[in-house]
Amino acid sequence: MNTLPAALFAENDALYYSGLSGKSEKPALWHAECIGQYDCWVLFDYKALLKKYPVLRAVDQQKIFDCKLALYLKNPAWNAAGLPEAAKTLFPEDETVAGADTAELLAKIFEELHEEFSHNKLFRDMEIPLSQVLCSMEEHGVCADRAGLQEFSRELEQEIAGLEKEIYQSVGHEFNLNSPKQLGEVLFEELKLTPAGKKTKSGYSTDAEALEKMRQQHPAIDLILQYRKSSKLNSTYAAGLLKYIAPDNRIHTTFNMTATATGRLSSAEPNLQNIPIRSEQGGAIRKFFLAPAGSVLIDADYSQIELRLLAHIAGDENLIRAFKNGDDIHAVTAAKIFGVAPECVTSDMRRRAKAVNFGIVYGISAFALANDLGISRAEAEEYIASYFATYPAVKSYLENIVKQARRDGFVETLFGRRRYLPELKSKIFAVRSFGERVALNMPIQGTAADLIKLAMVKVAAELEKHNLKTRLILQIHDELLLEAPENEADHAAMLLKNCMESVAELQVPLSVSLAVGRNYADCK
Repeated sequence: MNTLPAALFAENDALYYSGLSGKSEKPALWHAECIGQYDCWVLFDYKALLKKYPVLRAVDQQKIFDCKLALYLKNPAWNAAGLPEAAKTLFPEDETVAGADTAELLAKIFEELHEEFSHNKLFRDMEIPLSQVLCSMEEHGVCADRAGLQEFSRELEQEIAGLEKEIYQSVGHEFNLNSPKQLGEVLFEELKLTPAGKKTKSGYSTDAEALEKMRQQHPAIDLILQYRKSSKLNSTYAAGLLKYIAPDNRIHTTFNMTATATGRLSSAEPNLQNIPIRSEQGGAIRKFFLAPAGSVLIDADYSQIELRLLAHIAGDENLIRAFKNGDDIHAVTAAKIFGVAPECVTSDMRRRAKAVNFGIVYGISAFALANDLGISRAEAEEYIASYFATYPAVKSYLENIVKQARRDGFVETLFGRRRYLPELKSKIFAVRSFGERVALNMPIQGTAADLIKLAMVKVAAELEKHNLKTRLILQIHDELLLEAPENEADHAAMLLKNCMESVAELQVPLSVSLAVGRNYADCK
């Protein structure tokens, strides 16, 4: 291909290829003068540049080519932080890359990737428009209760200090609770407790999993576990979130579009994807995310999205029928596994069936399931065998997807997002086993990630179309959070639910649960 004409704008951030002859005037920040066959803006990290140059929002998204997103879709393992790293990743043996300037690097990556991605639906219909949605979410932020977090942090500090004293009294002296080495010496050498984990070079494990198994051996164990939970809650979420509250009393997280191999978004500074909900204290953190006066928060959460996707992808008639009928899938599975009538399913049976349902998606072994449920390995094997007898197409799918991954070297989501699996060729059993688990789960988890992204794009477009002041402010795993003026709440809630449930046509219905509240905790 002939060398493409290029013109830079503003601090070498982007490169414009124009299909126009003669002079091309662009608003405010750029002025390109070139003749070529392409008509698009070539840049690296569209979302970041939208913040830096708001005028970019006026550019037709069909004319945006983000080299960072294209590289990520090419192979999500190539997570390049910057343009030079991206070029080195794509052209590892090209020595000219090291001395190239921004324009040359952008042109080189574009020439390599544009044919593959310029009309790619993941790139065009999902990732590029999502960049603008996420940029708006980051700029708007989520309202936080500064005074409430400060008070909660003080309470946690008092609790932590009290736990420290109790632990020291329980073992007979003070030591550095945050030192695994000193903690190990106290537990295993002084108190002579039986270790629950294997011994390493630094001693026996004192991580949460090991300590959980040692709970009955000494009263200090429960105190230590609670000390760690409270300390993390304070440092990460109570005191930790305070430093991120901006002068507008909002927290403006940054969503990373290229950090995960599954396509899921992550967030940083602060990480709002990890807000704890299972513990009572952890759930309390959510009450400090507020709706401003005159507004409410609307939370929409996909119900059992991964199991529904498993039913669709595997094409299992029994699983599909259960979801179409609106049955309690865990109760249905429990009835089959335990051989009882649905009305005879106990809460414990349902709990065990739920562990099997979700465990199957992640390729759980009988050994791991036995540990999770506190049952024998033989019993766990019976549960799994009963599950596959109930849902035979799921068994076939799981077997075939691993074979396909070995043959092709990758797996895909329903929307064509790929994850390559070199681990499947490893001579190391543990590495190979990891690759097999990824092959089982990635098409499902990755498709769930694609669905929520498409839903975000659709919701943002519908809010704009209906001229609503409601804003999309957070995405956490399978849920979306809106901030809506009270007089728009009903309209926005129905719009949100409809968008999420209609974002794709599957053999099973997508189901979304809605909740409205003054703070995030009220939405649970």
